[in-house]
Amino acid sequence: MELVRKKNKLRLRSPSPAWIVTFADLATLLLTFFILLLSFAEMDVDKYRAMANSMAVAFGSDNVVGEDVGGSPLTLIEADSVSLPEPADTMADQPEFIDEQAQSSGETGISAGIVDLASRMIRELENEVASGALSINYDGSQVVIRFSEEATFRSGDAAIKSEMIPIIERVVGVLADCKGDVLVSGYTDDRPIASNRYRSNWDLSAARAVSVVHELVMNRQVPAERVVAAGRAETNPLAPNDSDENRARNRRVEIAIRDPECVGQDTDQAQPVDILP
Repeated sequence: MELVRKKNKLRLRSPSPAWIVTFADLATLLLTFFILLLSFAEMDVDKYRAMANSMAVAFGSDNVVGEDVGGSPLTLIEADSVSLPEPADTMADQPEFIDEQAQSSGETGISAGIVDLASRMIRELENEVASGALSINYDGSQVVIRFSEEATFRSGDAAIKSEMIPIIERVVGVLADCKGDVLVSGYTDDRPIASNRYRSNWDLSAARAVSVVHELVMNRQVPAERVVAAGRAETNPLAPNDSDENRARNRRVEIAIRDPECVGQDTDQAQPVDILP
């Protein structure tokens, strides 16, 4: 027994091999290196989901549930379909910049006369567009100036607010140098009107359109035979009539200039404007 104890003491006193220190340092450095790589790595969640889905199909599972990089649960992925990222639509709401040379060559299908009139209107009414009192839009056949009800009329009334008269006069000043039929349309929301003067939203919308027409042709700069008034009531809403904000947006008057051609066509590049839906 005493001999065994002496042997155990000798084993305890024997030093570790010299290489073990170098090996431990190397292992520690490698661990640190891979931790740094992982900290700089970014996981593509969509690719991870697709990979997980493929694994689910391979193993016969109905769905795969996991966590993303931030620890949030991933959406269930069905075994018979792969979840792919949707195309980005971040530019859908951005205004387009129109190249006048491209327009005149017919590359976009919008005539130079439409772009020219839209550019003139935007420069003339820049402050009003910025304030939201009106907007200027166009498509392949017309330029549309859209006046909000809040800026133009009092609730339930067809008389134009006095502060809007000078703005309409500036519109007339631009239209006087341009040809094209002018259609003025009044719109309301879908709520029935309670008024002793107007029988329905059709009456009110038509009366508002006539008020704007009167201002357009009063000084005879825009020939009366070019202008038509129409009451549209709650038809053609810009947004669903499901909230006060949307209803306010739908209450409006629009001046549409069809196929315009302006004297002394502007050669400057058109300003960015919204495209009609």
